[in-house]
Amino acid sequence: MLLPEPIQNLVNALSRLPGIGPKTASRLTFYLLRAPEDISRDLAEALFQLKAGTTYCRTCYNITTAGRIECEICSNDGRDFRQVCVVEEPLDVIALERTGGFLGRYHVLHGALSPIEGIGPEQLRIRELVKRVRAGGIQEIILATNPSLEGDYTAAYLRQQLLPFDLRLTRLARGLPVGGDLEYADQNTLLRALAGRQELGE
Repeated sequence: MLLPEPIQNLVNALSRLPGIGPKTASRLTFYLLRAPEDISRDLAEALFQLKAGTTYCRTCYNITTAGRIECEICSNDGRDFRQVCVVEEPLDVIALERTGGFLGRYHVLHGALSPIEGIGPEQLRIRELVKRVRAGGIQEIILATNPSLEGDYTAAYLRQQLLPFDLRLTRLARGLPVGGDLEYADQNTLLRALAGRQELGE
């Protein structure tokens, strides 16, 4: 069946989004076609504002409101500037902030090193991280990249770049999830859980 061009254009555009295949894109398109006009208008405005209304923090490269120089975290004097947690994506900042357990600041790389996909140090905010450390004041860098091949490779590369500086380098602990069973854990998770075991307190 040949679709009118406006419908096909939207199906094609939605299909380019991660996790949305042609069938889902078609269902969303026909939902919007039948829905009240204000839903489509609100969606179009939200998509426009997504780019026009946001920018990157000049310190940590997290996403912030357009017109701001620093994000809310970097401009908060109550946050410890001596402790910086390095993450791959802005969503990782949100996940860590939900815990309420980290009171330092962040540095967002916007990805992980992946030679297969052609993502090298130049495509990430690594140079900016080194510049922040060189400027002084930072005492600890927490490497919170994802527990994946790319995340581990990125953490190893960052460690190499930051070793010349006088600071503490740490990596997020990895191990067994709460409520998980040993029999279902993969070999790497078990090995890391063993290596990261802790003393039991009195």
